[in-house]
Amino acid sequence: MRIHYLKHVPFEGLGNIEVWAEDRGHLVSCTSFYEKKWKLPSTREFDWLIILGGPMSIKDEAIYPWIREEKEFILKAIEADKTVLGICLGAQMIADVLGGKVFPNKEKEIGWFPVNFNEDALNTSLFHNFPPKLTVFHWHGDTFSLPEQAQKLASSTITNNQAFSYKNKVIGLQFHIEERDASIMQLIRHCEDELVEQPYVQSAQNIMQNVFLTRQNKDYLFKFLDNIYNFNS
Repeated sequence: MRIHYLKHVPFEGLGNIEVWAEDRGHLVSCTSFYEKKWKLPSTREFDWLIILGGPMSIKDEAIYPWIREEKEFILKAIEADKTVLGICLGAQMIADVLGGKVFPNKEKEIGWFPVNFNEDALNTSLFHNFPPKLTVFHWHGDTFSLPEQAQKLASSTITNNQAFSYKNKVIGLQFHIEERDASIMQLIRHCEDELVEQPYVQSAQNIMQNVFLTRQNKDYLFKFLDNIYNFNS
Protein backbone atom coordinates (compact mmCIF):
# COMPACT_ATOMS: atom_id res chain seq x y z
CA MET A 1 0.00 0.00 0.00
CA ARG A 2 1.12 3.56 -0.73
CA ILE A 3 0.82 6.14 2.07
CA HIS A 4 1.37 9.84 1.46
CA TYR A 5 1.47 12.25 4.38
CA LEU A 6 1.37 16.02 4.75
CA LYS A 7 3.85 17.54 7.19
CA HIS A 8 3.59 21.13 8.44
CA VAL A 9 6.65 21.58 10.69
CA PRO A 10 9.91 19.62 11.05
CA PHE A 11 9.16 18.54 14.64
CA GLU A 12 5.77 16.87 13.99
CA GLY A 13 6.22 13.66 12.04
CA LEU A 14 4.52 10.29 11.64
CA GLY A 15 5.81 8.95 14.96
CA ASN A 16 4.77 5.34 15.43
CA ILE A 17 2.69 5.39 12.24
CA GLU A 18 6.03 5.16 10.46
CA VAL A 19 6.95 2.10 12.54
CA TRP A 20 3.61 0.47 11.67
CA ALA A 21 4.08 1.19 7.95
CA GLU A 22 7.59 -0.29 7.98
CA ASP A 23 6.40 -3.38 9.88
CA ARG A 24 3.61 -3.96 7.37
CA GLY A 25 5.77 -3.29 4.30
CA HIS A 26 3.88 -0.21 3.09
CA LEU A 27 5.47 2.53 0.99
CA VAL A 28 5.61 6.03 2.48
CA SER A 29 6.06 9.43 0.78
CA CYS A 30 5.75 12.97 2.09
CA THR A 31 4.99 16.59 1.24
CA SER A 32 6.69 18.98 3.70
CA PHE A 33 5.03 22.38 3.41
CA TYR A 34 7.78 24.13 5.40
CA GLU A 35 10.29 23.40 2.63
CA LYS A 36 10.75 25.94 -0.16
CA LYS A 37 10.08 23.45 -2.94
CA TRP A 38 7.17 21.26 -1.87
CA LYS A 39 5.06 19.24 -4.27
CA LEU A 40 1.71 17.51 -3.99
CA PRO A 41 1.26 14.20 -5.82
CA SER A 42 -1.55 13.11 -8.08
CA THR A 43 -4.29 11.23 -6.23
CA ARG A 44 -3.39 8.27 -8.45
CA GLU A 45 -0.04 8.02 -6.66
CA PHE A 46 -1.29 7.02 -3.20
CA ASP A 47 -3.89 4.89 -1.42
CA TRP A 48 -3.89 6.59 1.98
CA LEU A 49 -3.48 10.27 2.82
CA ILE A 50 -2.43 11.24 6.36
CA ILE A 51 -2.52 14.88 7.49
CA LEU A 52 -0.37 15.62 10.54
CA GLY A 53 -0.51 18.30 13.22
CA GLY A 54 1.16 21.68 13.54
CA PRO A 55 1.11 24.80 15.71
CA MET A 56 -0.61 26.95 13.09
CA SER A 57 -4.36 27.49 12.66
CA ILE A 58 -6.23 26.37 9.57
CA LYS A 59 -7.21 30.05 9.19
CA ASP A 60 -3.60 31.28 8.93
CA GLU A 61 -3.65 31.39 5.13
CA ALA A 62 -2.12 34.89 5.07
CA ILE A 63 0.92 33.55 6.95
CA TYR A 64 1.01 30.11 5.30
CA PRO A 65 -0.35 30.44 1.73
CA TRP A 66 -0.03 26.70 1.19
CA ILE A 67 -2.96 26.06 3.59
CA ARG A 68 -5.46 26.89 0.85
CA GLU A 69 -3.84 24.45 -1.59
CA GLU A 70 -3.61 21.81 1.12
CA LYS A 71 -7.33 22.04 1.87
CA GLU A 72 -8.15 21.74 -1.84
CA PHE A 73 -5.89 18.70 -2.07
CA ILE A 74 -7.52 17.03 0.96
CA LEU A 75 -10.97 17.52 -0.57
CA LYS A 76 -9.73 16.12 -3.87
CA ALA A 77 -8.41 13.01 -2.08
CA ILE A 78 -11.76 12.52 -0.29
CA GLU A 79 -13.65 12.89 -3.58
CA ALA A 80 -11.27 10.35 -5.15
CA ASP A 81 -12.41 7.85 -2.47
CA LYS A 82 -9.02 7.63 -0.78
CA THR A 83 -8.60 6.59 2.83
CA VAL A 84 -7.86 9.85 4.66
CA LEU A 85 -6.67 10.22 8.27
CA GLY A 86 -6.20 13.60 9.95
CA ILE A 87 -4.51 14.08 13.32
CA CYS A 88 -4.96 17.26 15.41
CA LEU A 89 -4.57 20.08 12.86
CA GLY A 90 -5.21 17.43 10.21
CA ALA A 91 -8.57 16.55 11.77
CA GLN A 92 -9.49 20.25 11.83
CA MET A 93 -8.60 20.56 8.13
CA ILE A 94 -10.81 17.58 7.26
CA ALA A 95 -13.67 19.01 9.32
CA ASP A 96 -13.26 22.36 7.54
CA VAL A 97 -13.24 21.01 3.98
CA LEU A 98 -16.32 18.89 4.74
CA GLY A 99 -18.27 21.92 5.95
CA GLY A 100 -17.63 21.89 9.71
CA LYS A 101 -16.51 24.94 11.68
CA VAL A 102 -13.11 25.30 13.38
CA PHE A 103 -12.92 27.65 16.35
CA PRO A 104 -11.04 28.18 19.65
CA ASN A 105 -11.87 25.60 22.32
CA LYS A 106 -13.09 26.84 25.70
CA GLU A 107 -9.76 25.70 27.16
CA LYS A 108 -6.44 24.60 25.70
CA GLU A 109 -5.86 20.89 26.16
CA ILE A 110 -2.18 20.02 26.43
CA GLY A 111 -0.81 16.89 28.09
CA TRP A 112 -2.12 13.45 29.02
CA PHE A 113 -5.91 13.32 29.38
CA PRO A 114 -8.44 10.53 28.75
CA VAL A 115 -10.78 10.35 25.78
CA ASN A 116 -14.07 8.48 25.96
CA PHE A 117 -15.11 6.34 23.01
CA ASN A 118 -18.87 6.19 22.53
CA GLU A 119 -20.92 3.11 21.65
CA ASP A 120 -20.84 3.98 17.97
CA ALA A 121 -17.04 3.91 18.08
CA LEU A 122 -16.77 0.65 20.01
CA ASN A 123 -19.27 -1.00 17.66
CA THR A 124 -17.40 0.04 14.51
CA SER A 125 -14.51 -1.78 12.92
CA LEU A 126 -12.27 1.23 13.72
CA PHE A 127 -12.28 1.03 17.51
CA HIS A 128 -14.02 -2.25 18.34
CA ASN A 129 -10.94 -3.58 20.22
CA PHE A 130 -10.40 -0.37 22.22
CA PRO A 131 -11.38 0.24 25.85
CA PRO A 132 -14.18 2.78 26.51
CA LYS A 133 -11.62 5.19 27.98
CA LEU A 134 -7.99 5.68 26.94
CA THR A 135 -5.44 8.23 28.17
CA VAL A 136 -3.82 9.88 25.15
CA PHE A 137 -1.67 12.91 24.38
CA HIS A 138 -3.17 16.27 23.44
CA TRP A 139 -1.76 19.56 22.20
CA HIS A 140 -4.47 21.81 20.81
CA GLY A 141 -6.26 25.10 21.39
CA ASP A 142 -8.83 24.83 18.59
CA THR A 143 -11.72 22.45 18.13
CA PHE A 144 -14.39 21.87 15.47
CA SER A 145 -18.03 21.12 14.84
CA LEU A 146 -18.92 17.87 13.14
CA PRO A 147 -19.40 18.04 9.38
CA GLU A 148 -22.77 16.93 8.05
CA GLN A 149 -22.94 13.10 7.70
CA ALA A 150 -19.92 12.67 9.99
CA GLN A 151 -20.21 10.24 12.89
CA LYS A 152 -18.95 11.33 16.30
CA LEU A 153 -16.75 8.66 17.91
CA ALA A 154 -15.03 10.17 20.96
CA SER A 155 -14.94 13.11 23.35
CA SER A 156 -13.02 14.36 26.39
CA THR A 157 -13.95 16.47 29.40
CA ILE A 158 -13.46 19.79 27.62
CA THR A 159 -13.44 18.79 23.95
CA ASN A 160 -16.75 17.54 22.59
CA ASN A 161 -15.37 16.19 19.31
CA GLN A 162 -12.21 14.14 19.70
CA ALA A 163 -12.76 11.68 16.86
CA PHE A 164 -15.10 11.26 13.91
CA SER A 165 -15.50 9.29 10.73
CA TYR A 166 -17.06 10.23 7.42
CA LYS A 167 -18.37 7.57 5.02
CA ASN A 168 -16.12 5.02 6.78
CA LYS A 169 -12.99 6.07 4.84
CA VAL A 170 -12.25 9.51 6.30
CA ILE A 171 -11.22 9.73 9.96
CA GLY A 172 -10.30 12.69 12.13
CA LEU A 173 -8.51 12.38 15.50
CA GLN A 174 -8.12 15.56 17.53
CA PHE A 175 -5.79 13.72 19.93
CA HIS A 176 -2.37 12.18 19.35
CA ILE A 177 -2.00 8.42 19.55
CA GLU A 178 1.05 8.28 17.26
CA GLU A 179 3.61 10.08 19.41
CA ARG A 180 6.95 8.63 20.48
CA ASP A 181 8.91 9.79 23.53
CA ALA A 182 11.31 11.75 21.32
CA SER A 183 8.54 13.48 19.36
CA ILE A 184 6.88 14.67 22.57
CA MET A 185 10.21 16.06 23.71
CA GLN A 186 10.46 17.92 20.40
CA LEU A 187 6.99 19.40 20.85
CA ILE A 188 7.93 20.63 24.31
CA ARG A 189 11.18 22.08 23.02
CA HIS A 190 9.54 24.02 20.18
CA CYS A 191 6.21 24.97 21.79
CA GLU A 192 7.07 25.29 25.49
CA ASP A 193 5.72 28.86 25.56
CA GLU A 194 2.21 27.33 25.43
CA LEU A 195 2.72 25.46 28.70
CA VAL A 196 1.21 28.16 30.89
CA GLU A 197 -0.73 27.48 34.06
CA GLN A 198 -4.28 26.59 32.99
CA PRO A 199 -6.73 23.88 34.13
CA TYR A 200 -6.04 21.53 31.21
CA VAL A 201 -2.43 22.41 30.43
CA GLN A 202 0.19 20.22 32.07
CA SER A 203 3.75 21.26 32.80
CA ALA A 204 6.66 19.83 30.82
CA GLN A 205 7.63 17.83 33.90
CA ASN A 206 4.17 16.29 34.26
CA ILE A 207 4.05 15.48 30.55
CA MET A 208 7.39 13.68 30.66
CA GLN A 209 6.47 11.80 33.85
CA ASN A 210 3.72 10.08 31.88
CA VAL A 211 5.59 9.59 28.63
CA PHE A 212 5.60 5.83 29.26
CA LEU A 213 2.01 5.89 27.98
CA THR A 214 3.39 6.11 24.43
CA ARG A 215 4.13 2.37 24.65
CA GLN A 216 0.51 1.55 25.48
CA ASN A 217 -0.76 3.93 22.82
CA LYS A 218 1.53 2.35 20.23
CA ASP A 219 -0.30 -0.97 20.66
CA TYR A 220 -3.67 0.70 20.20
CA LEU A 221 -2.39 2.73 17.25
CA PHE A 222 -1.33 -0.49 15.49
CA LYS A 223 -4.78 -2.02 16.14
CA PHE A 224 -6.47 1.12 14.83
CA LEU A 225 -4.39 1.27 11.63
CA ASP A 226 -4.84 -2.46 11.04
CA ASN A 227 -8.58 -1.97 11.47
CA ILE A 228 -8.62 0.78 8.84
CA TYR A 229 -6.51 -1.29 6.46
CA ASN A 230 -8.58 -4.47 6.87
CA PHE A 231 -11.88 -2.62 6.51
CA ASN A 232 -10.85 -0.81 3.32
CA SER A 233 -8.90 -3.63 1.64
